[in-house]
Amino acid sequence: MISNLLFKQIDNSALTVFRVFFGLLIFLESVGAIFTGWVDRVLIEPQFTFTFIGFEWLQPLPGQWMYLYYIIMGVFGLLVMVGYKYRFSIIAFTVMWTATYIMQKSSYNNHYFLLIFLSAFMAIVPANRYLSIDAKLNPSIQRNSMPQWCTLIFILQMWIVYTYASLAKIYPDWLDTSVVDILMQSKANYYLIGDILQQKWLHYFIAYLGIIFDLLVVPLLLWKPTRKYAFFAAIFFHIFNSIVFQIGIFPFLSLALCLFFFEPKTIKDIFLRKKKYYNNEDIVVPKNRIFLLPLFLLYFCIQILLPLRHWVINSEVLWTEEGHRMSWRMMLRSKSGSTFYKVIDKSSGEVIQIQLEDYLTKKQMNAVSTKPDVIWQFSQYLKQSFGAKGKDVSVYVDCRVQVNGKPFQRLINPETDMATAKWNVFKHNDWILPRKQD
Repeated sequence: MISNLLFKQIDNSALTVFRVFFGLLIFLESVGAIFTGWVDRVLIEPQFTFTFIGFEWLQPLPGQWMYLYYIIMGVFGLLVMVGYKYRFSIIAFTVMWTATYIMQKSSYNNHYFLLIFLSAFMAIVPANRYLSIDAKLNPSIQRNSMPQWCTLIFILQMWIVYTYASLAKIYPDWLDTSVVDILMQSKANYYLIGDILQQKWLHYFIAYLGIIFDLLVVPLLLWKPTRKYAFFAAIFFHIFNSIVFQIGIFPFLSLALCLFFFEPKTIKDIFLRKKKYYNNEDIVVPKNRIFLLPLFLLYFCIQILLPLRHWVINSEVLWTEEGHRMSWRMMLRSKSGSTFYKVIDKSSGEVIQIQLEDYLTKKQMNAVSTKPDVIWQFSQYLKQSFGAKGKDVSVYVDCRVQVNGKPFQRLINPETDMATAKWNVFKHNDWILPRKQD
């Protein structure tokens, strides 16, 4: 039963067309990061970057070399699009993109995280078997079909993403539109639509449409009678997000992924009219299925369980951020903070007030004022910096944070020496103070 579902051969038009769109989009993401100044602000300008904890050894290339890094990624994107040296190109892009994601988290984005998995999927599927330079140069690899699992993994991944994005929005500050109000305030200067975006009725529409769309879009795309209506809703939803929130390639990537929900023949007739349609529905079970099935099961179990980890951490995820990343919690809150770092020389008793602008960019200063793991990392950085000067120091943090316009409250225990504090991944860090409820 499972083998029939996964290994039934279907027409590969959707994957072929998606490869072209995907290659173009990752090319635009790579070169766009250069031309918008993102590479400079996030990877070149900072004295150091806040990596994911445990990957401190993974730092950006020095000087201007990160420009070349992103140019190379863009070239790999073009090679993926045209299907030349496809397997090498997509694997190389996946590794480079994953590295640049891990080496900084001041600009953490769920969409960047998702792109890692989609790129990895593209590295294992036979996406260059048709309409590619590889197939042109080596006709023996050309195929009109693919196993059905090549479609199912994309559908299941997006179902997980959308479902968790919907469920995470079901909390008071989203339901009463407090979050949307704050998000829209920064859009008031938008040409033509700025005033409209400040309307309260629109805030309710956005808040509840976000919940309903994320929860239902995948089931409605899967069901043929509602598929085209769900697709039109997806066009409106993602174009609106692109215009208002300016979130890069993600809206267009999400629309491209809709290819996998339509009948292969529909995709072939629209995009690949000269292609011969495959309609045999053979079952071709590979010899390595004994390894594939457990790997698929393990991967998707992790994808389902990882966003739930905050439930086993004795803290409020919205406040402490423990379990927030890699959980598809998208645009859920607005945070600002006021933070003071104090270093004390244990030998002399000298107290040194840290001026954040001497160490950090503006974006990093916001992170070290609101995110506990980044606060801990910066404290460790200060300890090492003063240690290099021969000083044994303690680091104390006085941090007050505001969430969704609520009153400022103290986030970090000011009596904890952050230089000796430990960071726990799967349990609550006691030096993070709980939020007092209104």
